Amino acid sequence: MVEELDKVDRRILKFLQVDGRLTNAELAGKVNVSPATCHRRTQRLFEEGFVSGVRAQIDPERVDRSALVIVGVVLDRSTPESFAEFEDVVRKADYILDCHLVAGDFDYFLKIRTRDMADFNRLHGKELIALPGVRQTRTFFVMKEVTDNAPLQF
Repeated sequence: MVEELDKVDRRILKFLQVDGRLTNAELAGKVNVSPATCHRRTQRLFEEGFVSGVRAQIDPERVDRSALVIVGVVLDRSTPESFAEFEDVVRKADYILDCHLVAGDFDYFLKIRTRDMADFNRLHGKELIALPGVRQTRTFFVMKEVTDNAPLQF
């Protein structure tokens, strides 16, 4: 699929990753094409799914969610049904930012933001251990965010 992107398309994508609020005129100037060409190319990138969405990045501290927690989850059974049930519930859980099925000692890694450790403790006791099929969790409190959601390099 990457073969469908030329140099201009790649530059458009790179600039949009850094600042999704660029106007078409600003973006056209940065990639050195006319505004009409830039608009047409940007629309195609959206329509063909190269860009899946544009959203604001919220400062977690400003909305009282400064504690970042990664949770490793082990399910009690490794069956397609248990994975599907777990994933269905996780998709609906508004407190889970990311969920990744992984290979290794855990089945899933969850990324969660809370106010603080006490808030996470409450969430863990009421929500996380009640997720379907959960046998074990291991919690990692993030001490420092070195990089988060860095732009894709391609």
